Amino acid sequence: MVLVDARERTRFMKFMLVGLMGAVIDFGAFNLLSGLIDVPEVPASMISFTLAVCSNFVWNRFWTYPDSRSKRIRHQLIQFFIVNLLGVAIRTPIFAGLYTPLEHVFMDIVPPGLPFTGAFVGHNLALAVAVVVVMFWNFFVNRYWTYADID
Repeated sequence: MVLVDARERTRFMKFMLVGLMGAVIDFGAFNLLSGLIDVPEVPASMISFTLAVCSNFVWNRFWTYPDSRSKRIRHQLIQFFIVNLLGVAIRTPIFAGLYTPLEHVFMDIVPPGLPFTGAFVGHNLALAVAVVVVMFWNFFVNRYWTYADID
């Protein structure tokens, strides 16, 4: 298995940290767009995802996979974006299918008077589920395609 090797575990940990930073960008942009600017949830999710992907590419290229230099940066960027576009295709229906039911569940659970609503909790939980699923997709496909030039 890929994560048995110590180098791969280190790469996976770095990839997860980069992903965590991307998630902060993703969640922050999503909440700014959908909560403050009133962009509908699905487009806000797609925009926030794109911002996170840009950040993640830079960090993964230069920190997680610094030894991946046989491919030109433009070529890797295109591959990375293809993987992530497929990630959007995985993520969007997961998010779209979960955010309304979770919103309804948490509207009944979250008591009034808190600084966040049930809709806020439901939307963010739906986004979190989608992010975790896509994180595993992204790691394995990028490792074996985008960054396949490393040992």
